Amino acid sequence: MFESLTERLQAVFGRLQKRGVLREADVDEALREVRLALLEADVHYRVVKDFLARVRERAVGAEVSQALSPAQQVIKIVYEELVATLGEPGRLELKGPAPYVVMAVGLQGSGKTTTVAKLARYLRERGHLPMMVAADTYRPAAVTQLQVLGQRLGIPVYSEGVEADPPDICARGVQEARRRGYDIVVLDTAGRLQIDEEMMQELETIVRRVRPVEILLVADAMTGQEAVNIAEGFHRRLGLTGLILTKVDGDARGGAAISMRAVTGVPIKFLGTGEKLDALEVFHPERLASRILGMGDVLTLIERAEAAFDAQQARRMAEKLQKAEFDLEDFLEQLRQVRKMGPVTQILEMMPGMGKLAGSVDPREAERQLKRIEAIILSMTPEERRNPRILNASRKRRIARGSGTTVQEVNALLSQYRQMQRVLQQVGKKRGLFGLGRLFGGF
Repeated sequence: MFESLTERLQAVFGRLQKRGVLREADVDEALREVRLALLEADVHYRVVKDFLARVRERAVGAEVSQALSPAQQVIKIVYEELVATLGEPGRLELKGPAPYVVMAVGLQGSGKTTTVAKLARYLRERGHLPMMVAADTYRPAAVTQLQVLGQRLGIPVYSEGVEADPPDICARGVQEARRRGYDIVVLDTAGRLQIDEEMMQELETIVRRVRPVEILLVADAMTGQEAVNIAEGFHRRLGLTGLILTKVDGDARGGAAISMRAVTGVPIKFLGTGEKLDALEVFHPERLASRILGMGDVLTLIERAEAAFDAQQARRMAEKLQKAEFDLEDFLEQLRQVRKMGPVTQILEMMPGMGKLAGSVDPREAERQLKRIEAIILSMTPEERRNPRILNASRKRRIARGSGTTVQEVNALLSQYRQMQRVLQQVGKKRGLFGLGRLFGGF
Protein backbone atom coordinates (compact mmCIF):
# COMPACT_ATOMS: atom_id res chain seq x y z
CA MET A 1 0.00 0.00 0.00
CA PHE A 2 2.80 2.44 0.85
CA GLU A 3 5.05 1.60 -2.11
CA SER A 4 4.98 5.05 -3.74
CA LEU A 5 5.35 6.91 -0.43
CA THR A 6 8.19 4.64 0.64
CA GLU A 7 10.09 5.23 -2.61
CA ARG A 8 9.71 9.02 -2.31
CA LEU A 9 10.88 9.08 1.32
CA GLN A 10 13.83 6.80 0.63
CA ALA A 11 14.94 9.10 -2.21
CA VAL A 12 14.81 12.11 0.14
CA PHE A 13 16.79 10.31 2.85
CA GLY A 14 19.29 9.04 0.28
CA ARG A 15 20.14 12.62 -0.72
CA LEU A 16 20.44 13.67 2.92
CA GLN A 17 22.89 10.88 3.68
CA LYS A 18 25.27 12.11 0.99
CA ARG A 19 25.89 15.25 3.03
CA GLY A 20 28.27 15.06 5.96
CA VAL A 21 26.94 18.20 7.65
CA LEU A 22 23.29 19.26 7.55
CA ARG A 23 22.44 22.95 7.34
CA GLU A 24 19.01 24.29 8.21
CA ALA A 25 18.42 24.89 4.49
CA ASP A 26 19.13 21.20 3.78
CA VAL A 27 16.54 20.13 6.36
CA ASP A 28 13.95 22.56 4.95
CA GLU A 29 14.54 21.31 1.40
CA ALA A 30 14.15 17.69 2.52
CA LEU A 31 10.99 18.46 4.50
CA ARG A 32 9.42 20.21 1.48
CA GLU A 33 9.82 16.96 -0.46
CA VAL A 34 8.49 14.93 2.48
CA ARG A 35 5.47 17.26 2.55
CA LEU A 36 4.75 16.65 -1.15
CA ALA A 37 5.18 12.90 -0.69
CA LEU A 38 2.72 12.80 2.21
CA LEU A 39 0.12 14.94 0.45
CA GLU A 40 0.38 12.80 -2.69
CA ALA A 41 -0.18 9.76 -0.46
CA ASP A 42 -3.52 11.27 0.64
CA VAL A 43 -2.38 12.16 4.16
CA HIS A 44 -4.70 14.82 5.56
CA TYR A 45 -3.19 18.31 5.18
CA ARG A 46 -3.66 19.13 8.90
CA VAL A 47 -1.78 15.98 9.84
CA VAL A 48 1.04 16.82 7.39
CA LYS A 49 1.36 20.35 8.80
CA ASP A 50 1.57 19.20 12.44
CA PHE A 51 3.88 16.29 11.60
CA LEU A 52 6.41 18.42 9.71
CA ALA A 53 6.37 21.14 12.38
CA ARG A 54 7.38 18.57 15.02
CA VAL A 55 10.05 17.03 12.79
CA ARG A 56 11.56 20.42 11.89
CA GLU A 57 11.69 21.59 15.50
CA ARG A 58 13.77 18.55 16.40
CA ALA A 59 15.77 18.34 13.16
CA VAL A 60 17.27 21.84 13.29
CA GLY A 61 18.25 21.59 16.97
CA ALA A 62 21.21 20.18 18.86
CA GLU A 63 19.74 16.68 18.59
CA VAL A 64 20.90 16.60 14.94
CA SER A 65 23.78 19.09 14.80
CA GLN A 66 25.72 17.23 17.50
CA ALA A 67 25.01 13.76 16.09
CA LEU A 68 27.78 11.66 14.53
CA SER A 69 25.52 10.96 11.55
CA PRO A 70 23.10 13.91 11.12
CA ALA A 71 21.16 12.35 8.22
CA GLN A 72 20.51 9.14 10.14
CA GLN A 73 19.38 11.20 13.11
CA VAL A 74 16.84 13.00 10.90
CA ILE A 75 15.53 9.62 9.69
CA LYS A 76 15.26 8.51 13.32
CA ILE A 77 13.26 11.66 14.14
CA VAL A 78 10.92 11.11 11.17
CA TYR A 79 10.38 7.51 12.29
CA GLU A 80 9.63 8.51 15.90
CA GLU A 81 7.23 11.27 14.87
CA LEU A 82 5.50 8.94 12.41
CA VAL A 83 4.97 6.43 15.23
CA ALA A 84 3.57 9.26 17.39
CA THR A 85 1.21 10.31 14.57
CA LEU A 86 -0.06 6.75 14.14
CA GLY A 87 -0.78 6.74 17.87
CA GLU A 88 -0.65 4.20 20.65
CA PRO A 89 -1.85 0.74 19.59
CA GLY A 90 -5.45 0.16 20.58
CA ARG A 91 -6.53 -3.17 22.08
CA LEU A 92 -9.99 -4.60 22.59
CA GLU A 93 -11.39 -3.62 25.99
CA LEU A 94 -13.48 -6.58 27.13
CA LYS A 95 -14.73 -5.55 30.55
CA GLY A 96 -17.88 -6.05 32.59
CA PRO A 97 -20.35 -8.95 32.54
CA ALA A 98 -20.32 -11.37 29.60
CA PRO A 99 -21.32 -11.61 26.87
CA TYR A 100 -19.20 -8.70 25.64
CA VAL A 101 -20.78 -7.02 22.62
CA VAL A 102 -18.45 -5.87 19.83
CA MET A 103 -20.28 -3.78 17.23
CA ALA A 104 -18.85 -3.35 13.72
CA VAL A 105 -20.06 -0.32 11.75
CA GLY A 106 -19.11 1.16 8.38
CA LEU A 107 -20.23 1.98 4.88
CA GLN A 108 -21.09 -0.56 2.19
CA GLY A 109 -18.06 -1.89 0.35
CA SER A 110 -15.64 -1.51 3.24
CA GLY A 111 -15.41 -5.27 3.83
CA LYS A 112 -17.39 -5.12 7.08
CA THR A 113 -19.06 -8.55 6.93
CA THR A 114 -15.80 -10.36 6.12
CA THR A 115 -14.04 -8.37 8.85
CA VAL A 116 -16.68 -9.46 11.39
CA ALA A 117 -15.86 -13.10 10.54
CA LYS A 118 -12.11 -12.42 10.74
CA LEU A 119 -12.56 -10.76 14.14
CA ALA A 120 -14.64 -13.66 15.45
CA ARG A 121 -11.94 -16.08 14.31
CA TYR A 122 -9.25 -13.94 15.97
CA LEU A 123 -11.18 -13.94 19.27
CA ARG A 124 -11.78 -17.69 19.19
CA GLU A 125 -8.05 -18.30 18.70
CA ARG A 126 -7.49 -16.37 21.94
CA GLY A 127 -9.73 -18.61 23.98
CA HIS A 128 -13.10 -16.87 23.63
CA LEU A 129 -16.44 -18.34 22.53
CA PRO A 130 -17.76 -15.87 19.95
CA MET A 131 -21.12 -15.74 18.22
CA MET A 132 -21.87 -13.50 15.23
CA VAL A 133 -25.14 -11.64 14.64
CA ALA A 134 -26.33 -10.91 11.09
CA ALA A 135 -28.03 -7.51 11.48
CA ASP A 136 -27.35 -6.11 7.99
CA THR A 137 -30.80 -6.60 6.52
CA TYR A 138 -30.39 -4.03 3.73
CA ARG A 139 -27.52 -5.29 1.58
CA PRO A 140 -28.56 -8.21 -0.64
CA ALA A 141 -27.05 -11.51 0.52
CA ALA A 142 -25.29 -9.97 3.57
CA VAL A 143 -27.04 -12.38 5.94
CA THR A 144 -26.24 -15.36 3.70
CA GLN A 145 -22.61 -14.23 3.37
CA LEU A 146 -22.14 -14.14 7.14
CA GLN A 147 -23.81 -17.54 7.53
CA VAL A 148 -21.47 -19.06 4.91
CA LEU A 149 -18.43 -17.53 6.63
CA GLY A 150 -19.69 -18.83 9.98
CA GLN A 151 -20.01 -22.35 8.57
CA ARG A 152 -16.45 -22.20 7.17
CA LEU A 153 -15.11 -21.13 10.56
CA GLY A 154 -17.38 -23.28 12.70
CA ILE A 155 -18.66 -20.17 14.52
CA PRO A 156 -22.44 -19.81 15.10
CA VAL A 157 -24.40 -17.02 13.43
CA TYR A 158 -27.65 -15.64 14.86
CA SER A 159 -30.01 -14.34 12.17
CA GLU A 160 -33.69 -13.65 11.61
CA GLY A 161 -33.55 -13.13 7.85
CA VAL A 162 -34.08 -9.70 6.29
CA GLU A 163 -37.59 -8.86 7.49
CA ALA A 164 -36.93 -8.20 11.19
CA ASP A 165 -35.85 -4.87 12.68
CA PRO A 166 -32.01 -4.72 13.11
CA PRO A 167 -32.08 -3.37 16.71
CA ASP A 168 -34.45 -6.22 17.64
CA ILE A 169 -32.17 -8.75 15.92
CA CYS A 170 -29.17 -7.47 17.88
CA ALA A 171 -30.99 -7.48 21.21
CA ARG A 172 -32.35 -11.00 20.73
CA GLY A 173 -28.95 -12.16 19.43
CA VAL A 174 -27.26 -11.01 22.64
CA GLN A 175 -29.94 -12.75 24.71
CA GLU A 176 -29.39 -15.97 22.74
CA ALA A 177 -25.63 -15.77 23.23
CA ARG A 178 -26.11 -15.33 26.99
CA ARG A 179 -28.51 -18.30 27.09
CA ARG A 180 -26.10 -20.55 25.17
CA GLY A 181 -22.97 -19.52 27.10
CA TYR A 182 -21.08 -17.54 24.46
CA ASP A 183 -18.87 -14.83 25.96
CA ILE A 184 -18.53 -12.49 22.94
CA VAL A 185 -21.12 -11.28 20.42
CA VAL A 186 -19.87 -9.63 17.20
CA LEU A 187 -22.57 -7.57 15.47
CA ASP A 188 -22.55 -7.10 11.69
CA THR A 189 -24.63 -3.94 11.28
CA ALA A 190 -26.01 -2.34 8.13
CA GLY A 191 -24.08 0.17 6.07
CA ARG A 192 -25.01 2.58 3.31
CA LEU A 193 -23.20 4.00 0.31
CA GLN A 194 -22.74 7.16 2.39
CA ILE A 195 -23.55 8.41 5.88
CA ASP A 196 -27.25 9.25 6.24
CA GLU A 197 -29.58 10.08 9.10
CA GLU A 198 -31.66 6.89 8.92
CA MET A 199 -28.60 4.66 9.25
CA MET A 200 -27.18 6.68 12.14
CA GLN A 201 -30.46 6.63 14.06
CA GLU A 202 -30.67 2.86 13.65
CA LEU A 203 -27.08 2.41 14.88
CA GLU A 204 -27.73 4.72 17.85
CA THR A 205 -30.75 2.59 18.75
CA ILE A 206 -28.63 -0.57 18.66
CA VAL A 207 -26.02 1.09 20.92
CA ARG A 208 -28.69 2.05 23.47
CA ARG A 209 -30.25 -1.41 23.50
CA VAL A 210 -27.18 -3.71 23.65
CA ARG A 211 -24.52 -1.44 25.28
CA PRO A 212 -21.50 -2.61 23.22
CA VAL A 213 -18.11 -2.53 24.96
CA GLU A 214 -16.49 -1.87 21.57
CA ILE A 215 -17.78 0.13 18.57
CA LEU A 216 -15.35 -0.49 15.72
CA LEU A 217 -15.45 1.40 12.44
CA VAL A 218 -14.44 -0.80 9.50
CA ALA A 219 -12.92 1.61 6.98
CA ASP A 220 -11.55 0.95 3.50
CA ALA A 221 -7.94 2.19 3.38
CA MET A 222 -8.36 2.80 -0.37
CA THR A 223 -10.95 5.53 0.28
CA GLY A 224 -8.20 8.12 0.77
CA GLN A 225 -8.87 11.38 2.60
CA GLU A 226 -12.62 10.75 2.51
CA ALA A 227 -12.02 7.94 5.04
CA VAL A 228 -11.11 10.62 7.58
CA ASN A 229 -14.44 12.41 7.06
CA ILE A 230 -16.29 9.08 7.34
CA ALA A 231 -14.50 8.30 10.63
CA GLU A 232 -15.32 11.75 12.03
CA GLY A 233 -19.00 11.34 11.07
CA PHE A 234 -19.35 7.96 12.80
CA HIS A 235 -17.34 9.05 15.84
CA ARG A 236 -19.45 12.17 16.37
CA ARG A 237 -22.69 10.15 16.51
CA LEU A 238 -21.62 6.83 18.03
CA GLY A 239 -18.46 7.42 20.04
CA LEU A 240 -16.15 4.98 18.27
CA THR A 241 -13.71 2.98 20.37
CA GLY A 242 -11.49 1.79 17.54
CA LEU A 243 -10.77 1.54 13.82
CA ILE A 244 -10.16 -1.46 11.58
CA LEU A 245 -8.51 -0.53 8.27
CA THR A 246 -9.26 -3.00 5.48
CA LYS A 247 -7.60 -3.57 2.09
CA VAL A 248 -4.18 -2.37 3.27
CA ASP A 249 -2.77 -5.02 0.91
CA GLY A 250 -4.20 -3.10 -2.05
CA ASP A 251 -2.79 -0.23 -4.08
CA ALA A 252 -4.10 2.54 -1.83
CA ARG A 253 -1.71 5.41 -1.25
CA GLY A 254 -1.83 4.87 2.49
CA GLY A 255 -2.79 8.31 3.71
CA ALA A 256 -5.91 7.14 5.52
CA ALA A 257 -3.85 4.92 7.83
CA ILE A 258 -1.65 7.86 8.81
CA SER A 259 -4.46 10.42 9.05
CA MET A 260 -7.41 8.76 10.75
CA ARG A 261 -5.84 8.26 14.17
CA ALA A 262 -4.42 11.80 14.26
CA VAL A 263 -7.64 13.54 13.14
CA THR A 264 -10.23 11.54 15.10
CA GLY A 265 -8.22 10.53 18.16
CA VAL A 266 -9.68 7.01 17.76
CA PRO A 267 -7.04 4.24 17.93
CA ILE A 268 -6.44 1.85 15.06
CA LYS A 269 -6.88 -1.67 16.45
CA PHE A 270 -6.56 -4.00 13.45
CA LEU A 271 -5.42 -4.06 9.83
CA GLY A 272 -7.08 -6.25 7.20
CA THR A 273 -4.20 -7.52 5.06
CA GLY A 274 -5.95 -9.78 2.55
CA GLU A 275 -9.09 -11.68 1.60
CA LYS A 276 -8.42 -14.84 3.60
CA LEU A 277 -10.13 -15.20 6.98
CA ASP A 278 -6.80 -15.22 8.83
CA ALA A 279 -5.65 -11.97 7.17
CA LEU A 280 -6.25 -9.73 10.18
CA GLU A 281 -3.27 -8.21 12.00
CA VAL A 282 -3.15 -6.44 15.34
CA PHE A 283 -2.04 -2.86 14.65
CA HIS A 284 1.48 -1.95 15.75
CA PRO A 285 2.36 1.71 14.92
CA GLU A 286 6.12 1.16 15.12
CA ARG A 287 5.93 -1.76 12.68
CA LEU A 288 3.79 0.18 10.20
CA ALA A 289 6.12 3.19 10.44
CA SER A 290 9.07 0.90 9.75
CA ARG A 291 7.33 -0.45 6.63
CA ILE A 292 6.46 3.05 5.43
CA LEU A 293 10.11 4.11 5.69
CA GLY A 294 11.29 0.98 3.86
CA MET A 295 12.91 -0.62 6.90
CA GLY A 296 10.89 -3.84 6.70
CA ASP A 297 8.86 -5.46 9.48
CA VAL A 298 10.80 -8.41 10.80
CA LEU A 299 8.65 -8.91 13.93
CA THR A 300 5.43 -9.40 11.94
CA LEU A 301 7.30 -11.68 9.54
CA ILE A 302 8.51 -13.82 12.45
CA GLU A 303 4.99 -13.97 13.93
CA ARG A 304 3.57 -15.12 10.60
CA ALA A 305 6.32 -17.71 10.25
CA GLU A 306 5.66 -19.04 13.76
CA ALA A 307 1.95 -19.37 12.94
CA ALA A 308 2.58 -21.09 9.60
CA PHE A 309 5.53 -23.34 10.37
CA ASP A 310 5.07 -26.60 12.24
CA ALA A 311 7.51 -26.81 15.18
CA GLN A 312 8.37 -30.48 14.61
CA GLN A 313 8.96 -29.86 10.90
CA ALA A 314 11.18 -26.89 11.74
CA ARG A 315 13.32 -29.01 14.11
CA ARG A 316 13.56 -31.77 11.53
CA MET A 317 14.57 -29.22 8.88
CA ALA A 318 17.24 -27.75 11.16
CA GLU A 319 18.78 -31.19 11.64
CA LYS A 320 18.80 -31.76 7.87
CA LEU A 321 20.45 -28.41 7.26
CA GLN A 322 23.17 -29.15 9.78
CA LYS A 323 23.88 -32.40 7.94
CA ALA A 324 23.62 -30.72 4.48
CA GLU A 325 20.71 -33.05 3.57
CA PHE A 326 18.30 -30.42 2.20
CA ASP A 327 16.59 -32.06 -0.82
CA LEU A 328 13.75 -31.11 -3.18
CA GLU A 329 11.10 -32.69 -0.91
CA ASP A 330 12.30 -30.36 1.86
CA PHE A 331 12.33 -27.50 -0.64
CA LEU A 332 8.69 -28.21 -1.54
CA GLU A 333 7.71 -28.46 2.14
CA GLN A 334 9.31 -25.09 2.89
CA LEU A 335 7.66 -23.54 -0.15
CA ARG A 336 4.22 -24.68 0.98
CA GLN A 337 4.78 -23.33 4.49
CA VAL A 338 5.97 -19.98 3.14
CA ARG A 339 2.80 -19.74 1.03
CA LYS A 340 0.73 -20.08 4.22
CA MET A 341 2.29 -16.82 5.44
CA GLY A 342 0.51 -14.75 2.80
CA PRO A 343 1.20 -13.24 -0.63
CA VAL A 344 4.87 -13.26 -1.63
CA THR A 345 4.96 -9.48 -2.11
CA GLN A 346 3.80 -8.94 1.49
CA ILE A 347 6.53 -11.24 2.78
CA LEU A 348 9.22 -9.46 0.75
CA GLU A 349 8.01 -6.03 1.97
CA MET A 350 8.63 -7.15 5.56
CA MET A 351 12.24 -8.07 4.85
CA PRO A 352 14.71 -5.20 5.36
CA GLY A 353 16.14 -4.09 2.03
CA MET A 354 13.66 -6.17 -0.01
CA GLY A 355 11.03 -3.44 -0.56
CA LYS A 356 12.20 -2.61 -4.09
CA LEU A 357 12.14 -6.27 -5.07
CA ALA A 358 8.59 -6.55 -3.69
CA GLY A 359 7.57 -3.56 -5.82
CA SER A 360 8.97 -5.19 -8.96
CA VAL A 361 7.18 -8.51 -8.40
CA ASP A 362 3.74 -8.96 -9.96
CA PRO A 363 1.71 -10.77 -7.23
CA ARG A 364 -0.25 -12.82 -9.77
CA GLU A 365 2.89 -13.83 -11.67
CA ALA A 366 4.65 -14.68 -8.38
CA GLU A 367 1.78 -16.98 -7.41
CA ARG A 368 1.81 -18.63 -10.85
CA GLN A 369 5.56 -19.11 -10.52
CA LEU A 370 5.21 -20.81 -7.14
CA LYS A 371 2.56 -23.14 -8.62
CA ARG A 372 4.89 -23.99 -11.53
CA ILE A 373 7.68 -24.81 -9.08
CA GLU A 374 5.32 -27.06 -7.14
CA ALA A 375 4.12 -28.76 -10.35
CA ILE A 376 7.71 -29.46 -11.47
CA ILE A 377 8.70 -31.02 -8.14
CA LEU A 378 5.50 -33.10 -7.96
CA SER A 379 6.24 -34.45 -11.46
CA MET A 380 9.46 -36.01 -10.14
CA THR A 381 9.69 -39.44 -8.59
CA PRO A 382 10.45 -39.63 -4.83
CA GLU A 383 13.95 -40.82 -5.71
CA GLU A 384 14.53 -37.81 -8.00
CA ARG A 385 13.36 -35.39 -5.32
CA ARG A 386 15.70 -36.92 -2.75
CA ASN A 387 18.65 -37.09 -5.16
CA PRO A 388 18.36 -34.40 -7.91
CA ARG A 389 21.83 -35.31 -9.19
CA ILE A 390 20.34 -38.25 -11.11
CA LEU A 391 18.21 -35.93 -13.28
CA ASN A 392 19.54 -36.42 -16.82
CA ALA A 393 18.16 -34.99 -20.06
CA SER A 394 15.48 -37.67 -20.60
CA ARG A 395 14.22 -37.40 -17.00
CA LYS A 396 14.02 -33.61 -17.35
CA ARG A 397 11.99 -33.93 -20.56
CA ARG A 398 9.56 -36.30 -18.79
CA ILE A 399 9.23 -33.89 -15.83
CA ALA A 400 8.63 -30.93 -18.16
CA ARG A 401 5.85 -32.82 -19.99
CA GLY A 402 4.25 -33.93 -16.70
CA SER A 403 4.25 -30.42 -15.21
CA GLY A 404 3.25 -28.54 -18.37
CA THR A 405 6.52 -26.60 -18.38
CA THR A 406 9.74 -26.61 -20.43
CA VAL A 407 13.13 -28.23 -19.88
CA GLN A 408 14.55 -24.71 -19.49
CA GLU A 409 12.15 -24.07 -16.60
CA VAL A 410 13.13 -27.37 -14.98
CA ASN A 411 16.82 -26.41 -15.29
CA ALA A 412 16.08 -22.94 -13.85
CA LEU A 413 14.37 -24.50 -10.83
CA LEU A 414 17.29 -26.87 -10.22
CA SER A 415 19.71 -23.95 -10.43
CA GLN A 416 17.65 -21.93 -7.94
CA TYR A 417 17.34 -24.96 -5.66
CA ARG A 418 21.13 -25.34 -5.57
CA GLN A 419 21.51 -21.62 -4.75
CA MET A 420 18.89 -21.87 -2.01
CA GLN A 421 20.56 -25.00 -0.65
CA ARG A 422 23.88 -23.17 -0.34
CA VAL A 423 22.27 -20.13 1.30
CA LEU A 424 20.33 -22.21 3.83
CA GLN A 425 23.38 -24.25 4.73
CA GLN A 426 25.27 -21.01 5.41
CA VAL A 427 22.70 -19.02 7.39
CA GLY A 428 20.50 -21.75 8.91
CA LYS A 429 16.75 -22.12 9.11
CA LYS A 430 16.02 -18.90 11.00
CA ARG A 431 17.23 -16.77 8.12
CA GLY A 432 16.28 -19.11 5.36
CA LEU A 433 13.34 -16.92 4.38
CA PHE A 434 15.74 -14.18 3.33
CA GLY A 435 16.76 -16.30 0.35
CA LEU A 436 13.18 -16.23 -0.94
CA GLY A 437 13.97 -13.39 -3.33
CA ARG A 438 16.18 -15.75 -5.33
CA LEU A 439 13.07 -17.62 -6.45
CA PHE A 440 11.99 -14.69 -8.59
CA GLY A 441 15.01 -14.22 -10.79
CA GLY A 442 14.49 -17.27 -12.94
CA PHE A 443 11.33 -18.13 -14.86
